[in-house]
Amino acid sequence: MTENGRTKMTTVKLQEMKANKRRISMVTAYDYPTARVVEEAGVDLILVGDSLGMVVLGHETTLPVTIDDMVHHTKAVKRGAPNTFVVADMPFLSAHVSIAETVRNAGCLIQEAGADAVKLEGGREMLEEIRALLKANIPVMGHLGLTPQAVNRLGGFKLQGKDAESAKRILHDAILLQEAGCFAIVLELVPAPLAEMISERLSIPTIGIGAGAGCDGQVLVIHDLLGITNQYIPRFVKQYAGLYETMVDAVRTYAQEVREGTFPGPDHQFGMKEEVIAALKRELQP
Repeated sequence: MTENGRTKMTTVKLQEMKANKRRISMVTAYDYPTARVVEEAGVDLILVGDSLGMVVLGHETTLPVTIDDMVHHTKAVKRGAPNTFVVADMPFLSAHVSIAETVRNAGCLIQEAGADAVKLEGGREMLEEIRALLKANIPVMGHLGLTPQAVNRLGGFKLQGKDAESAKRILHDAILLQEAGCFAIVLELVPAPLAEMISERLSIPTIGIGAGAGCDGQVLVIHDLLGITNQYIPRFVKQYAGLYETMVDAVRTYAQEVREGTFPGPDHQFGMKEEVIAALKRELQP
């Protein structure tokens, strides 16, 4: 049991949730304070996504993110949410150079950073890597549809699986990932009917983002669902709060109070005993 009375999530429990038609909630977070919020809210899974490159580091894509970046942020998330199942992304090129390098990088995310599992983008071309990770006792979550690390090859952040040929490939890749041993698969930016077909065909859970309501679970980035950013918000995102303007207003008010001299006030500062003040004044006398 965890501190909040819940039983910690496991890959086996995720399978049971799908079998019992219980929806799975996952939130992408990147640091200690937001991870604390997600755990307190009772979300099933936290994903430390390589989307941190875009969301918190300001890059245009996920490609600049390194394994060291992922270890750093996963450690912070795990400190903030020690009782939540944490999945860490394998960033660009961390799983493509060699099998040995793939296992070594994933091992860092598990052993050093404290992740419970890793997420790997790609389908049939990644089966050997997935099997090697499972042989090393590292649970793997798959990722199909829009795979951001392939953004240059895909021609941008576009809907995938729109035509029959590409839809069949995604469907078959999902089956192959399940057969290889993935415990769940993220389906990103694919048509809802395709995602529903895949979800019905598989015995492992699907986690959708821009893939409709037919998936077994959903994932959103914490900054998107809280409205912490004022940048472009994809159609598939639902904002449950609008914190960006609240944050700007708060900081603007702070800056104004500093300029006016109204902050800090009496409640935000510390005094001294009169005899100490008197002694200091005598010390300063010429």
